[in-house]
Amino acid sequence: MNVGVAHSEVNPNTRVMNSRGMWLTYALGVGMLHIVLLSIPFFSVPVAWTLTNVIHNLGMYVFLHAVKGTPFETPDQGRARLLTHWEQLDYGVQFTSSRKFFTISPIILYFLASFYTKYDPTHFILNTTSLLTVLIPKLPQLHGVRIFGINKY
Repeated sequence: MNVGVAHSEVNPNTRVMNSRGMWLTYALGVGMLHIVLLSIPFFSVPVAWTLTNVIHNLGMYVFLHAVKGTPFETPDQGRARLLTHWEQLDYGVQFTSSRKFFTISPIILYFLASFYTKYDPTHFILNTTSLLTVLIPKLPQLHGVRIFGINKY
């Protein structure tokens, strides 16, 4: 029994992406980022789409795949301390609805960015590289794997 803890989850980080309205808030946040970038006068539409894609994927990489631990005090004896948010999501169960949503959303944004940049080679390389940096860590084969010991501790 945890005295002074208001939640019933052992690790609330595991269920936060399934909470009510989270997906809508996420989509609206990406839309607002794009509108803000479009409102900057010296950014063309292709540049705004590429920046939206790159900023989104950079943020997703940092918050889901680089930052480890949990902001909550958990009674799991420090097991969550060594896991990224993606690894904690849905208790590590693969192919849940929230994992599918957060895997498909950068792909959709990539297709939109590629279409609106008219597949310009420079934008295409930037968008593809950005997409791969967030899709590769999401693969089930890389669950808990630290390549070259990066982010081991």
